[in-house]
Amino acid sequence: MQTIPVYLFIGFLESGKTQFVQQTLCDPRFNSDEKTLLLVFEEGIEEYDPSAFSGSNVTIEYIDDFESLSRDDLLVMGKKANAERVVIEYNGMLMIGELQKKLPENWAVYQCMMSADATTFLNYNANMRSLVVDKLQNCEMIAFNRVRKGVDDINEFHKIVRGSSRRADIIYEYTDGTIDFDDIEDPLPFDVNADVIAIEDEDYALFYRDLMEDMKKYDGKTVLFKAIVAHDDKMGKDVFAAGRHVMTCCIEDITYAAIICSYKNAQIVKTGEWLNVKGKICVKYNKLYGRKGPIINVEEIVRTSEPKERVATFF
Repeated sequence: MQTIPVYLFIGFLESGKTQFVQQTLCDPRFNSDEKTLLLVFEEGIEEYDPSAFSGSNVTIEYIDDFESLSRDDLLVMGKKANAERVVIEYNGMLMIGELQKKLPENWAVYQCMMSADATTFLNYNANMRSLVVDKLQNCEMIAFNRVRKGVDDINEFHKIVRGSSRRADIIYEYTDGTIDFDDIEDPLPFDVNADVIAIEDEDYALFYRDLMEDMKKYDGKTVLFKAIVAHDDKMGKDVFAAGRHVMTCCIEDITYAAIICSYKNAQIVKTGEWLNVKGKICVKYNKLYGRKGPIINVEEIVRTSEPKERVATFF
C-alpha cells in the first residue's frame, strides 16, 4: 500500500494548535492543493477557516469519541477524502502511544510538532508531568507562544524540554510578535571526544538518551560506566546487557535502559551484579534490538558496589 504521511500537531487545551495548523494549511509551500485529511481530536475556542487554506482539497473530520475510534474508521475517512496525506490536531490529554495503536499500517508519522502556551506550560509540567514528557519525547519541534518578555524565563522552558529530548528544536513566540530560536548552550556533562568517555553515575540517563538519539557520534568510541547486569542464556553465551533503571518523570515510567555487550567471558557475570564496564561501541544490527543499535565490545569489567542512587534520572 502507498505510504500516507502523517503530520501530527500536539499540545494542551488552548495552546495554539488550531492556529498553528491553520497557518500551516494557509501556507502554499505546505499546501499546494494536495488531498489532505484533517483529523481534529479536540475542539477549542478557535475554529478553522477552510476558505483561507491555500488549497481546496482539505477534508475535515472531528473525532468526538477517541475510545471507540478504530483503525478501520480511519481507513474509511482516508478513502472518503482520497487522502494523499493526513494532518492531525491531537488532544494533549491523550498519550501519543494510544494514537499510534490506532493508525493504519500505511500511515507513517513524518513530523510531530508541539505548541505550548507559555503562561500555562509550567503548571501542566508540575501537575501532569507524565503527559508533558510524553509529548516532548515525541516531537521534533516545540513552539512556546504568548511568551512575555521580562516575565517568563525561557531558561526554565529550555531545561524542561531538554530534560526529555535533546533533539527537539525550540521556538519562542513573544507577545510583541517577535520570534526567537533557542540557542541556549546545553553541553553534555562528559567529553565525547575523550580517549575514554567516562560516565558518572548521575549522568547515565543523559548518556543513554544521547547515545540512542545520535548513535553515529559514539560509533568507535570507548566508554566507561557503572551498570547493573541482565544475563540470559537466550542472549547467547558471549552476550549480556548492561544498563541502569531510568526514570523520566515518575515511578510508573521506570524502565531498564540497557546496552548490549559482547564479551567472550559473559558467562561469568550474573543478573543483578553491578559492574564497571569499559569497551568500544560499534553500531550494527542485533536481533535483541530488532534493528541497528549500539553494541559494546567489552574490554574490561570490574565488579563494584551499586551507586548512591539506584535509579538514574535526567534531573
